[in-house]
Amino acid sequence: MLNGVTTAKWLVHVGRVSALALLLTGQTACADEQQALPQLSIHDPVMTQQDGRFYLFSTGPGITYYHSDDMLQWQLAGRVFAGEPQWAKQVAPGFDGHIWAPDIYQHNGKFYLYYSVSAFGKNTSAIGVTVNNTLDKRSPDYRWQDQGIVLESVPQRDLWNAIDPNIIADDNGDIWMSFGSFWGGLKLVKLADDLVSLAQPQQWHTIAKAQRPAFIDDAEPGPGELEAPFIFKQHGYYYLFVSYGKCCRGADSTYHLVVGRSEQVTGPYLDKNGKSLNEGGGTVLLKGNRDWPGLGHNSAYSFNGKDYLVFHAYEAADNGLQKLKIAEMSWDDAKWPLLSDSVLDDYRSVLLSTEQK
Repeated sequence: MLNGVTTAKWLVHVGRVSALALLLTGQTACADEQQALPQLSIHDPVMTQQDGRFYLFSTGPGITYYHSDDMLQWQLAGRVFAGEPQWAKQVAPGFDGHIWAPDIYQHNGKFYLYYSVSAFGKNTSAIGVTVNNTLDKRSPDYRWQDQGIVLESVPQRDLWNAIDPNIIADDNGDIWMSFGSFWGGLKLVKLADDLVSLAQPQQWHTIAKAQRPAFIDDAEPGPGELEAPFIFKQHGYYYLFVSYGKCCRGADSTYHLVVGRSEQVTGPYLDKNGKSLNEGGGTVLLKGNRDWPGLGHNSAYSFNGKDYLVFHAYEAADNGLQKLKIAEMSWDDAKWPLLSDSVLDDYRSVLLSTEQK
Protein backbone atom coordinates (compact mmCIF):
# COMPACT_ATOMS: atom_id res chain seq x y z
CA MET A 1 0.00 0.00 0.00
CA LEU A 2 1.10 3.60 -0.68
CA ASN A 3 -0.64 5.66 2.04
CA GLY A 4 -3.93 3.86 1.28
CA VAL A 5 -3.51 3.96 -2.49
CA THR A 6 -3.38 0.48 -3.95
CA THR A 7 -0.59 -0.51 -6.29
CA ALA A 8 -3.13 -1.05 -9.07
CA LYS A 9 -4.51 2.44 -8.68
CA TRP A 10 -0.98 3.85 -8.55
CA LEU A 11 -0.24 2.39 -11.98
CA VAL A 12 -3.35 3.80 -13.71
CA HIS A 13 -2.46 6.44 -16.28
CA VAL A 14 -4.67 9.52 -16.16
CA GLY A 15 -3.07 12.75 -17.25
CA ARG A 16 0.46 14.03 -17.50
CA VAL A 17 3.03 11.95 -15.65
CA SER A 18 6.64 12.82 -14.99
CA ALA A 19 8.89 11.64 -17.79
CA LEU A 20 11.55 10.78 -15.29
CA ALA A 21 9.09 8.75 -13.21
CA LEU A 22 8.33 6.76 -16.34
CA LEU A 23 12.02 6.25 -16.92
CA LEU A 24 12.69 5.12 -13.36
CA THR A 25 9.70 2.86 -12.83
CA GLY A 26 8.77 1.81 -16.34
CA GLN A 27 5.15 2.39 -15.31
CA THR A 28 2.55 5.13 -15.56
CA ALA A 29 1.02 6.81 -12.52
CA CYS A 30 -2.15 8.57 -11.65
CA ALA A 31 -1.32 12.28 -11.68
CA ASP A 32 -4.10 13.20 -9.25
CA GLU A 33 -3.04 10.58 -6.72
CA GLN A 34 0.63 11.48 -7.14
CA GLN A 35 -0.12 15.12 -6.32
CA ALA A 36 -1.86 14.02 -3.13
CA LEU A 37 1.12 12.09 -1.80
CA PRO A 38 3.83 13.92 0.19
CA GLN A 39 7.13 14.71 -1.45
CA LEU A 40 10.48 14.26 0.21
CA SER A 41 11.64 17.51 1.79
CA ILE A 42 15.42 17.38 1.88
CA HIS A 43 18.54 19.54 1.94
CA ASP A 44 21.88 18.65 0.35
CA PRO A 45 21.08 15.13 -0.93
CA VAL A 46 23.76 12.56 -1.74
CA MET A 47 23.16 9.00 -2.85
CA THR A 48 24.72 5.59 -3.24
CA GLN A 49 23.60 2.07 -4.11
CA GLN A 50 24.02 -1.28 -2.37
CA ASP A 51 22.54 -4.58 -3.56
CA GLY A 52 20.18 -2.80 -5.94
CA ARG A 53 18.77 -0.46 -3.29
CA PHE A 54 19.39 3.30 -3.35
CA TYR A 55 20.33 5.16 -0.16
CA LEU A 56 19.90 8.90 0.20
CA PHE A 57 21.62 10.96 2.92
CA SER A 58 20.92 14.58 3.80
CA THR A 59 21.40 17.45 6.19
CA GLY A 60 19.36 16.94 9.34
CA PRO A 61 19.41 15.91 12.99
CA GLY A 62 22.02 13.17 13.22
CA ILE A 63 22.10 12.96 9.38
CA THR A 64 18.75 11.84 8.03
CA TYR A 65 18.68 9.04 5.47
CA TYR A 66 16.20 7.21 3.27
CA HIS A 67 16.13 4.20 0.94
CA SER A 68 14.35 3.39 -2.31
CA ASP A 69 14.19 0.65 -4.90
CA ASP A 70 13.29 2.96 -7.79
CA MET A 71 14.62 6.48 -6.98
CA LEU A 72 11.01 7.66 -6.82
CA GLN A 73 9.36 6.19 -3.70
CA TRP A 74 11.46 6.85 -0.58
CA GLN A 75 11.18 5.35 2.87
CA LEU A 76 12.65 6.98 5.94
CA ALA A 77 15.43 4.75 7.30
CA GLY A 78 16.31 6.85 10.34
CA ARG A 79 19.38 8.79 11.37
CA VAL A 80 23.07 7.97 11.40
CA PHE A 81 23.90 9.53 14.77
CA ALA A 82 21.50 8.84 17.64
CA GLY A 83 22.71 12.07 19.20
CA GLU A 84 25.61 14.08 17.80
CA PRO A 85 29.35 13.59 17.29
CA GLN A 86 31.11 13.80 20.66
CA TRP A 87 33.46 16.51 19.42
CA ALA A 88 30.82 18.73 17.77
CA LYS A 89 30.43 21.43 20.43
CA GLN A 90 34.21 21.70 20.86
CA VAL A 91 34.41 22.91 17.28
CA ALA A 92 31.15 24.87 17.11
CA PRO A 93 29.84 25.80 20.60
CA GLY A 94 26.53 26.87 19.06
CA PHE A 95 26.02 23.55 17.28
CA ASP A 96 22.28 22.74 17.32
CA GLY A 97 22.32 19.04 16.40
CA HIS A 98 21.80 19.52 12.67
CA ILE A 99 24.66 17.86 10.81
CA TRP A 100 25.25 19.40 7.41
CA ALA A 101 25.95 18.34 3.87
CA PRO A 102 27.13 14.71 4.01
CA ASP A 103 28.85 12.75 1.25
CA ILE A 104 28.79 8.96 1.01
CA TYR A 105 31.72 7.11 -0.57
CA GLN A 106 32.27 3.37 -1.09
CA HIS A 107 35.82 2.04 -0.84
CA ASN A 108 37.14 -1.50 -0.35
CA GLY A 109 33.80 -2.83 0.83
CA LYS A 110 33.13 -0.07 3.34
CA PHE A 111 30.96 3.04 3.34
CA TYR A 112 32.59 6.29 4.40
CA LEU A 113 30.11 9.01 5.34
CA TYR A 114 31.69 12.47 5.50
CA TYR A 115 29.74 15.27 7.16
CA SER A 116 29.97 18.87 8.39
CA VAL A 117 29.61 20.46 11.80
CA SER A 118 29.27 24.23 11.75
CA ALA A 119 27.21 27.31 12.59
CA PHE A 120 25.46 29.39 9.94
CA GLY A 121 27.66 32.16 8.54
CA LYS A 122 30.74 31.15 10.54
CA ASN A 123 33.83 29.11 9.71
CA THR A 124 33.98 27.51 13.15
CA SER A 125 33.61 24.28 11.24
CA ALA A 126 34.92 20.77 10.83
CA ILE A 127 34.47 17.82 8.51
CA GLY A 128 34.22 14.42 10.16
CA VAL A 129 33.75 10.88 8.88
CA THR A 130 31.95 7.80 10.14
CA VAL A 131 32.34 4.32 8.65
CA ASN A 132 30.04 1.31 8.21
CA ASN A 133 30.36 -2.10 6.60
CA THR A 134 26.81 -2.01 5.27
CA LEU A 135 23.86 0.35 4.82
CA ASP A 136 21.29 -2.36 5.49
CA LYS A 137 19.99 -1.82 9.03
CA ARG A 138 18.81 -5.44 9.14
CA SER A 139 22.36 -6.76 8.83
CA PRO A 140 24.29 -7.78 11.97
CA ASP A 141 27.25 -5.89 10.46
CA TYR A 142 25.36 -2.57 10.48
CA ARG A 143 27.16 -0.18 12.84
CA TRP A 144 28.46 3.33 12.28
CA GLN A 145 31.89 3.97 13.79
CA ASP A 146 32.81 7.64 13.98
CA GLN A 147 36.44 8.38 13.13
CA GLY A 148 36.36 11.99 14.30
CA ILE A 149 37.64 15.12 12.58
CA VAL A 150 39.32 14.97 9.19
CA LEU A 151 39.70 18.73 8.71
CA GLU A 152 38.87 21.83 10.77
CA SER A 153 38.67 25.54 9.95
CA VAL A 154 39.32 28.18 12.60
CA PRO A 155 38.27 31.86 12.39
CA GLN A 156 41.11 34.34 11.85
CA ARG A 157 43.43 31.42 11.04
CA ASP A 158 41.80 29.98 7.90
CA LEU A 159 40.29 31.89 4.99
CA TRP A 160 38.14 28.91 4.03
CA ASN A 161 35.25 26.98 5.55
CA ALA A 162 35.44 23.26 6.36
CA ILE A 163 31.97 22.23 5.19
CA ASP A 164 30.36 20.53 2.16
CA PRO A 165 32.79 17.63 1.62
CA ASN A 166 32.87 15.57 -1.57
CA ILE A 167 35.16 12.62 -2.26
CA ILE A 168 36.65 11.69 -5.64
CA ALA A 169 39.27 9.15 -6.75
CA ASP A 170 41.62 10.27 -9.52
CA ASP A 171 42.95 8.15 -12.37
CA ASN A 172 45.87 7.03 -10.20
CA GLY A 173 43.60 5.78 -7.44
CA ASP A 174 44.46 8.65 -5.09
CA ILE A 175 41.53 9.96 -3.04
CA TRP A 176 40.75 13.69 -2.80
CA MET A 177 38.27 15.73 -0.82
CA SER A 178 36.81 18.94 -2.20
CA PHE A 179 34.94 21.25 0.17
CA GLY A 180 34.20 24.85 1.03
CA SER A 181 31.73 27.72 1.23
CA PHE A 182 32.20 31.50 0.74
CA TRP A 183 35.43 32.98 2.21
CA GLY A 184 38.43 32.31 -0.06
CA GLY A 185 36.61 29.76 -2.18
CA LEU A 186 36.51 26.01 -2.66
CA LYS A 187 39.46 23.76 -1.87
CA LEU A 188 40.75 20.32 -2.76
CA VAL A 189 42.99 18.31 -0.45
CA LYS A 190 44.45 14.83 -0.80
CA LEU A 191 43.41 12.16 1.72
CA ALA A 192 45.65 9.52 3.24
CA ASP A 193 45.13 5.87 2.33
CA ASP A 194 43.02 5.38 5.47
CA LEU A 195 40.49 7.95 4.11
CA VAL A 196 40.05 9.42 7.59
CA SER A 197 43.05 11.77 7.64
CA LEU A 198 45.01 14.05 5.30
CA ALA A 199 47.88 12.75 3.20
CA GLN A 200 51.33 13.90 4.27
CA PRO A 201 52.92 16.10 3.16
CA GLN A 202 49.63 17.88 2.66
CA GLN A 203 48.57 18.71 -0.89
CA TRP A 204 46.09 21.60 -1.25
CA HIS A 205 44.53 23.30 -4.27
CA THR A 206 41.99 26.08 -4.83
CA ILE A 207 39.46 24.93 -7.43
CA ALA A 208 36.91 27.78 -7.48
CA LYS A 209 36.64 31.22 -5.93
CA ALA A 210 34.95 34.57 -6.24
CA GLN A 211 36.42 38.03 -5.86
CA ARG A 212 36.81 39.01 -2.21
CA PRO A 213 37.09 42.74 -1.53
CA ALA A 214 39.96 43.97 0.58
CA PHE A 215 39.59 44.84 4.25
CA ILE A 216 36.81 42.36 5.03
CA ASP A 217 37.37 40.75 8.41
CA ASP A 218 38.77 37.27 7.83
CA ALA A 219 36.13 35.87 10.19
CA GLU A 220 33.35 37.09 7.87
CA PRO A 221 32.16 35.02 4.90
CA GLY A 222 32.21 37.97 2.50
CA PRO A 223 30.15 38.34 -0.69
CA GLY A 224 31.60 35.37 -2.60
CA GLU A 225 28.46 33.26 -2.92
CA LEU A 226 29.78 29.82 -3.87
CA GLU A 227 29.81 26.47 -2.09
CA ALA A 228 29.04 22.75 -2.30
CA PRO A 229 31.62 21.43 -4.82
CA PHE A 230 30.95 18.04 -6.37
CA ILE A 231 33.43 16.45 -8.81
CA PHE A 232 32.13 13.84 -11.26
CA LYS A 233 34.41 11.90 -13.64
CA GLN A 234 32.98 11.23 -17.10
CA HIS A 235 34.03 11.40 -20.78
CA GLY A 236 37.70 11.84 -19.90
CA TYR A 237 37.04 14.96 -17.79
CA TYR A 238 36.55 15.84 -14.16
CA TYR A 239 33.38 17.94 -14.01
CA LEU A 240 33.17 20.36 -11.09
CA PHE A 241 29.61 21.30 -10.13
CA VAL A 242 29.26 24.33 -7.84
CA SER A 243 26.30 26.09 -6.23
CA TYR A 244 26.29 29.86 -6.72
CA GLY A 245 24.02 32.30 -4.89
CA LYS A 246 22.29 32.14 -1.52
CA CYS A 247 20.64 28.99 -0.18
CA CYS A 248 18.15 28.34 2.56
CA ARG A 249 15.95 31.41 2.04
CA GLY A 250 12.92 29.64 0.61
CA ALA A 251 11.32 31.66 -2.17
CA ASP A 252 14.04 34.31 -1.78
CA SER A 253 16.85 31.83 -2.51
CA THR A 254 19.15 32.69 -5.42
CA TYR A 255 20.84 29.29 -5.44
CA HIS A 256 21.72 27.89 -8.89
CA LEU A 257 24.13 25.41 -10.46
CA VAL A 258 27.22 26.05 -12.56
CA VAL A 259 29.82 23.68 -14.00
CA GLY A 260 33.42 23.66 -15.18
CA ARG A 261 35.73 20.84 -16.19
CA SER A 262 39.38 19.81 -16.19
CA GLU A 263 41.50 16.93 -17.45
CA GLN A 264 43.19 16.85 -14.03
CA VAL A 265 41.40 16.47 -10.71
CA THR A 266 43.44 19.36 -9.32
CA GLY A 267 42.31 21.73 -12.07
CA PRO A 268 42.26 24.28 -13.45
CA TYR A 269 38.52 23.97 -13.99
CA LEU A 270 37.32 25.97 -17.00
CA ASP A 271 33.83 26.81 -18.20
CA LYS A 272 32.59 26.60 -21.80
CA ASN A 273 34.18 29.96 -22.59
CA GLY A 274 37.56 28.89 -21.20
CA LYS A 275 37.26 31.03 -18.07
CA SER A 276 38.63 29.50 -14.89
CA LEU A 277 36.34 28.95 -11.94
CA ASN A 278 39.20 30.45 -9.93
CA GLU A 279 38.47 33.70 -11.77
CA GLY A 280 34.72 33.67 -11.20
CA GLY A 281 33.89 31.49 -14.22
CA GLY A 282 31.23 28.81 -14.42
CA THR A 283 28.77 27.77 -17.10
CA VAL A 284 25.22 27.94 -15.79
CA LEU A 285 23.70 24.45 -15.80
CA LEU A 286 20.35 25.14 -14.15
CA LYS A 287 18.60 28.16 -12.63
CA GLY A 288 15.33 28.53 -10.82
CA ASN A 289 12.04 29.88 -12.14
CA ARG A 290 8.80 31.29 -10.76
CA ASP A 291 7.67 27.96 -9.34
CA TRP A 292 11.12 26.83 -8.17
CA PRO A 293 13.03 30.06 -7.38
CA GLY A 294 16.22 28.45 -6.13
CA LEU A 295 18.00 25.11 -6.43
CA GLY A 296 21.39 23.61 -5.78
CA HIS A 297 23.76 21.58 -3.63
CA ASN A 298 23.90 18.78 -6.14
CA SER A 299 25.57 15.40 -6.40
CA ALA A 300 26.09 13.39 -9.60
CA TYR A 301 26.14 9.65 -10.34
CA SER A 302 26.07 6.94 -12.98
CA PHE A 303 23.48 4.26 -12.27
CA ASN A 304 22.60 1.46 -14.68
CA GLY A 305 24.27 3.16 -17.62
CA LYS A 306 22.65 6.57 -17.12
CA ASP A 307 23.97 9.77 -15.51
CA TYR A 308 21.91 11.57 -12.89
CA LEU A 309 22.02 14.89 -11.08
CA VAL A 310 20.57 14.90 -7.55
CA PHE A 311 19.78 18.20 -5.82
CA HIS A 312 17.19 20.13 -3.84
CA ALA A 313 14.91 22.92 -5.04
CA TYR A 314 12.70 25.39 -3.17
CA GLU A 315 9.01 25.19 -4.09
CA ALA A 316 7.22 28.55 -4.17
CA ALA A 317 3.79 26.92 -3.83
CA ASP A 318 4.86 25.33 -0.53
CA ASN A 319 6.27 28.45 1.15
CA GLY A 320 9.71 27.82 -0.32
CA LEU A 321 10.11 24.38 1.27
CA GLN A 322 13.01 22.39 -0.19
CA LYS A 323 12.17 19.28 -2.23
CA LEU A 324 14.22 16.42 -3.66
CA LYS A 325 14.96 16.51 -7.41
CA ILE A 326 16.59 13.81 -9.53
CA ALA A 327 17.25 14.55 -13.20
CA GLU A 328 18.86 12.52 -15.94
CA MET A 329 21.80 14.30 -17.57
CA SER A 330 22.51 14.16 -21.27
CA TRP A 331 25.63 15.45 -23.01
CA ASP A 332 26.20 17.72 -26.00
CA ASP A 333 28.67 17.01 -28.81
CA ALA A 334 31.47 18.70 -26.85
CA LYS A 335 30.69 16.53 -23.80
CA TRP A 336 29.15 19.23 -21.63
CA PRO A 337 26.24 18.18 -19.41
CA LEU A 338 22.72 19.15 -20.42
CA LEU A 339 19.52 19.33 -18.42
CA SER A 340 16.04 19.88 -19.80
CA ASP A 341 14.27 23.06 -18.71
CA SER A 342 11.44 20.86 -17.48
CA VAL A 343 13.45 18.85 -14.93
CA LEU A 344 12.14 20.84 -11.98
CA ASP A 345 8.58 19.75 -12.77
CA ASP A 346 9.38 16.32 -14.24
CA TYR A 347 10.42 14.66 -11.01
CA ARG A 348 8.15 14.36 -8.00
CA SER A 349 9.28 12.09 -5.17
CA VAL A 350 6.93 10.06 -2.98
CA LEU A 351 7.66 9.91 0.73
CA LEU A 352 6.45 6.71 2.38
CA SER A 353 5.40 7.28 5.96
CA THR A 354 6.87 4.29 7.75
CA GLU A 355 10.41 4.04 9.07
CA GLN A 356 12.47 0.93 8.52
CA LYS A 357 13.13 -0.91 11.76
